Amino acid sequence: MRERGGTPWPERVENPVFPAPPAPPPGHATVTFLGHASFLIQPHGGPVMLTDPIWSERCSPFSFMGPKRVRPPGLAFEALPPIDIVLLSHNHYDHCDIPTLRRLHARFAPRILTGLGNAKLLARHGMRDVAELDWWQEAPLPGGGAARFLPARHFAARGLHDRAHTLWGGFMIEPASGGRIYFAGDSAWGAHFEEIGQRHGGIDLALLPIGAYAPRWFMQVVHVNPEEAVRAFAVLRAREALAMHFGTFKLTQEGIDEPVEGLRAALAEAGLPEARFRAPGCGESVVVRLEK
Repeated sequence: MRERGGTPWPERVENPVFPAPPAPPPGHATVTFLGHASFLIQPHGGPVMLTDPIWSERCSPFSFMGPKRVRPPGLAFEALPPIDIVLLSHNHYDHCDIPTLRRLHARFAPRILTGLGNAKLLARHGMRDVAELDWWQEAPLPGGGAARFLPARHFAARGLHDRAHTLWGGFMIEPASGGRIYFAGDSAWGAHFEEIGQRHGGIDLALLPIGAYAPRWFMQVVHVNPEEAVRAFAVLRAREALAMHFGTFKLTQEGIDEPVEGLRAALAEAGLPEARFRAPGCGESVVVRLEK
């Protein structure tokens, strides 16, 4: 706050028009970027999942103030297929959006997988089909397979007096048909990325944050920057990656385009082709091959 708001963002950005998410063929999953940290994940023959869904105009405890989205969600809420599972990484307002979760509960009543301590908040809003997980603990997915809650270097809080009262993390999704998709949630750089790569070899797709990192003296303990995201991609030993946590809400000082530009520069510096770690368009679907 003392350093002011940094590079201004535009008031509104319209998304390109993308085709509707295609049905994945056998041995594949369709992953659609919906903006910020929200993905629609549809493995062939498996449950339909959402990560950290937010359709609200603001990520804030207030409807009239706080960070406001500059681009619409990549898919209209009404266009969603039936949702089986919501993966909730932690309780910050840009990841745990109660108005959106209530809409999903009213329409689909999905099961919610999340970290320890978050069920109490969700139950206050009528959501009781919640599985709380510790780091490295897994929960079964409908039809087989599992989702495992994984460490992250971050924190949790929704007010002034509840810091670290609930657990934060990411998820490894392992559909019954095979393959692995890693959703990192929010995280700073840390040794946990290499440990995840060692424990869960053969990651087909990593969903990694690249934004909300400036100024570094303040944000480096909670969010990776693009260079660190590329380092994480390398130690995870993932085959492909998609970027997230950029271009939707102005949370920190960098400009709206700086995370994507930084990602391209970091990939070039690391000698990696851009095709292996892309920043998807908001609403863009990617069909990923899942190794058995």
